[in-house]
Amino acid sequence: MQENTLIDVRNVKKIYRVGTVGIQALRGADLQIASGDICSVIGRSGSGKSTLLNVLAGLEKVTSGEIVISGKHLERMTQAELIVFRQLHIGFIFQSFNLMPYYTALENVALPLSFRGVPQIARLRQAKRMLELVGLETHMKHKPGELSGGQQQRVGIARALVTNPQIVFADEPTGNLDSNTSDEVMRVIIDILREQKKTLVMVTHDSHIASFGDKVIHLLDGRITDVALNEPAPKELTTQNEPNVRETEVNLDA
Repeated sequence: MQENTLIDVRNVKKIYRVGTVGIQALRGADLQIASGDICSVIGRSGSGKSTLLNVLAGLEKVTSGEIVISGKHLERMTQAELIVFRQLHIGFIFQSFNLMPYYTALENVALPLSFRGVPQIARLRQAKRMLELVGLETHMKHKPGELSGGQQQRVGIARALVTNPQIVFADEPTGNLDSNTSDEVMRVIIDILREQKKTLVMVTHDSHIASFGDKVIHLLDGRITDVALNEPAPKELTTQNEPNVRETEVNLDA
């Protein structure tokens, strides 16, 4: 294992039971992801990519094998321990945004901090800074129904990052967006995560979206068939037509 390995997947298998039938979703996956890697997981429907994301995030237990993140074995943790681990180390970006419809953008972003017991004034202050970072400083009081799809996903990005996680997991983060908005949202995600040196594991079926990653993990029938490295995109491409994203230093521990 390399010295800077953050995620170490060792011969992971996942079998779902449907009656007496066992369906193998993962068939001995081995994978290493370094701290700061921007990873895309790509595969057709049924390839096992969503299952891989779920077991990496501790949302499902593996049938066999090991998943080690920051030196901690997820397969050995209880459900209560996994909940605490996710709260402390992981952020999520969802395809369907998963915003609370009656909360404002500011309240939605602040919500994960409430689970940590952060006082209200502090969590609203941190949420405000994150919304400024993703270019939504004029939309803080808007509710999800008053925002476009791209704006809702930028709220989702801010919510995923407000707890200062080590790792961000994204499940088809642009699946509900048109192509132009998808590119804008991906530039927001990638630029912020690179600046903050975060690790991203993103599931997608779209090869164009996968190309935003610097490591592309190919799955087929529950097996990792290839891990390809992409050349980093030129800076002028990552900022072209970018929405109003602030290049502001944010102290997430404030």
